[in-house]
Amino acid sequence: MRRLVDAERLRAFMRALGRRTDVETTCYVTGGATAVLLGWRDSTIDIDVLFAPENDQLLRALPELKEDLEINVELAFPGDFVPMPAGWEERSPFVKQVGSVGFRNVDFYAQALSKLERGHDRDLTDVAEMVSRGLVDLARLRVCFDEIERELYRFPAIDPGSFRAAVEAVADTSGA
Repeated sequence: MRRLVDAERLRAFMRALGRRTDVETTCYVTGGATAVLLGWRDSTIDIDVLFAPENDQLLRALPELKEDLEINVELAFPGDFVPMPAGWEERSPFVKQVGSVGFRNVDFYAQALSKLERGHDRDLTDVAEMVSRGLVDLARLRVCFDEIERELYRFPAIDPGSFRAAVEAVADTSGA
């Protein structure tokens, strides 16, 4: 059984991954890994990542790293579940460089939208934390939703009305 990913395990994963390639790659981390990196959660079940550009050396290294570090790693990204708002790459904050791999948190607006669409309690707590830390401005979140709304047809499992209601509910309860 694999162990929870705390900050120490996450840093070990980043160091190990950075040694596995000589190709300049960005590793976007999201979800619970972002929460652990920024300190509002002590641990997460897994590390969700996206490599850009896709990197076969890193993809091939993941099974061994998962076993060696006793962690779960998933190739998961908000764009797998909701359209990504324009400019997300530029808004994805740099975390650190390890070898040829630059680590970034995925844009907080993209993360918040993905979490609001999913709507689990932990996701809503994460969004509230992003808002309280000033990582997400609620007026800008609404603008980001408006930008992606016309692309929701590409995600047939999403009910646009319910998704909009979730965005408005978080903005209304936060006083924006």
